Amino acid sequence: MNKTVKKIKVDHKVELAYQWVGKLDQNKPLLLFLHEGLGSIAQFKNFPTKLCETLGLTGLVYERYGYGHSTQLHENRTFDYLEVEGNYFLPKLIEKLGLENQELILIGHSDGASIALIYASLFPQKVKMIVSMAAHVFNEPISVDSINKLAFLYENNPKLKKSFEKYHFEHTDSTFYAFANTITHPSFKNWNIEHYLPQITAPIIAIQGFDDEYGTAKQVESIVTNAQNKYNQNIMIPKCGHSPHLQKQSFVIKQIDDFYHSINQLDLSLTIGINSMYEQ
Repeated sequence: MNKTVKKIKVDHKVELAYQWVGKLDQNKPLLLFLHEGLGSIAQFKNFPTKLCETLGLTGLVYERYGYGHSTQLHENRTFDYLEVEGNYFLPKLIEKLGLENQELILIGHSDGASIALIYASLFPQKVKMIVSMAAHVFNEPISVDSINKLAFLYENNPKLKKSFEKYHFEHTDSTFYAFANTITHPSFKNWNIEHYLPQITAPIIAIQGFDDEYGTAKQVESIVTNAQNKYNQNIMIPKCGHSPHLQKQSFVIKQIDDFYHSINQLDLSLTIGINSMYEQ
């Protein structure tokens, strides 16, 4: 991975940090990595590099508003924060980096996967494929319970807070509480983004661990059933928690690689079929 973290101003108050994995090839799809609810570029570890090398594609990893090297949050987070990311900040980043005409493969983890689904629903013509890992499309009690437990540990275990400070620096508290307080607020109980799913045309591989402490299999079932592409896949991984790309990395990369090549083969078959029709 190119270790240089760069920043770009996307509006009058927010700079977003980003990092390239390899050199952009405008003739090939770009892997766009979207981190989890308490994530950052560095917390993806070596996953972007390994996946890019396996697929032979360039990657772009970025940190959202309020995370890592990006601008600290200036205001209280609203309950539609994932929709704001998918409808505003991600399109702004793509625009500012001159990637408006770039075909995208979205690689999202947890909140990042939810944002990927929202973006793919709103801008379906820009997305070739979606890798959704541990996404949430509706609120579940297991998620709220686990975040409450995490908040208790954060407040009572200095080592946990220090581990987050490696990634979120002097604004670790604002990053943590913006996430935790939003998800655990009573008003968030009925949060749901399933209405976005039918507008997604790109094929989705939805991956989740059986032992995910933040969500159940109902999440991936909803994603592959309600999104419209008939080639959607649901992958549930035994003995795996909330981070399949780290906990079962080799398996996950193999599944993504197989799915990517099967989609490419379908695209090729469709192109050949259309060309044959016109030649008749």
